[in-house]
Amino acid sequence: MSLIDTVKFDDRGLVSAIAQDFATGDVLMLAYMNRETLSETLSTGDMVYWSRSRQKRWKKGETSGHTQKVREVYIDCDGDALLFKINQSGAACHENYFSCFFRQNVNDEWEIVREKME
Repeated sequence: MSLIDTVKFDDRGLVSAIAQDFATGDVLMLAYMNRETLSETLSTGDMVYWSRSRQKRWKKGETSGHTQKVREVYIDCDGDALLFKINQSGAACHENYFSCFFRQNVNDEWEIVREKME
């Protein structure tokens, strides 16, 4: 059975996709994929997502130049979440942070704990 046939897409035809930096182990972002963007990602090695807000295909780095290259692919025990270990070029976050997870809860307040990239 192929990876795509193993994936349990939700009722909207989407699956959660976590991007993790291959070198550092940092969790970079959470996005979604449909069958077509997952297939494209697996065949090209470039991360391609489905934008829920824009309702269209979204190739990471297409406009920013901050690309993601697949190194390894994992699926969780339920088959409803994917983990991609990637090589990140530039910022993963649209706010120009290396990771989308740049805020930490400190004393019940959200503190920015990472530097923006140049």
